[in-house]
Amino acid sequence: MNKFSELKRRLFSALIGAAVIVSSILWSEWSYFLIFFAICISAQWEFYRLVRIQDYLPLRFFGVFIGGLLFILTFFIERGDLDGKYLFLIFPLASIIFIFKLYKKKDQNPFVNIALYYLGITYVALPFSLINVIVFDGGNYAYEILLGLMLIIWASDTGAYFAGTAFGKTKLFERISPKKSWEGSIGGTLFAVGFAYLAMTYFGQLSLFEWLTVAFIVVVAGTYGDLVESHFKRTMSIKDSGNIIPGHGGFLDRFDSLILTVPFIVIFLKLL
Repeated sequence: MNKFSELKRRLFSALIGAAVIVSSILWSEWSYFLIFFAICISAQWEFYRLVRIQDYLPLRFFGVFIGGLLFILTFFIERGDLDGKYLFLIFPLASIIFIFKLYKKKDQNPFVNIALYYLGITYVALPFSLINVIVFDGGNYAYEILLGLMLIIWASDTGAYFAGTAFGKTKLFERISPKKSWEGSIGGTLFAVGFAYLAMTYFGQLSLFEWLTVAFIVVVAGTYGDLVESHFKRTMSIKDSGNIIPGHGGFLDRFDSLILTVPFIVIFLKLL
């Protein structure tokens, strides 16, 4: 009964979250901007909050400011409102932390904290900022690839969850995530491939081969993204990154697959 109640809670929050994200993507580029910007800074704030549990001091306000600025700049650059040269503003601004740390007399591990500050930007804010590269094509808002990507990620997660629950016996990476199984991974792959075909049918934009490649990237990079976040939580000795999403934990728990998947998707779409 408890498992059934937990499943209902997970499904309800997942449906509400998916509805908000899908509607924001479909409504306009500005609704997309607001929702994904909010998720970006919330996930980054969550990351800094978690590392502070271990008494690290990564200057979270400044880190979130730089991460938010990176998202804003990439949005307006990809939209065609700003020249790409303005992205260079990030480098000197982000480097100010070295000066800040000179005046932090109580900081016993300044360079470890500087490293964690940069990790919050590169691990969380950078992938979310790269989503702007996916949703703009020559300055025009084109939501189809992002929406297809999100649906494939959710399909992969859903397939892995149910297949793993029903058939999971062979551990995938027991040291980091004891619940993950090869059977669940296969189920996630089948669901991802199915939704890749649907994405090609209803959205177009990419060929079937390209959508299947996106699905392959999602399955591989998304699985590792989940494992990386699980490893991070184990390092911090916590179960969930937060409790803001009922049944799912925090923003990092919910978007861990997306975070590691997006950079590879951008490479595939723009370079390959």
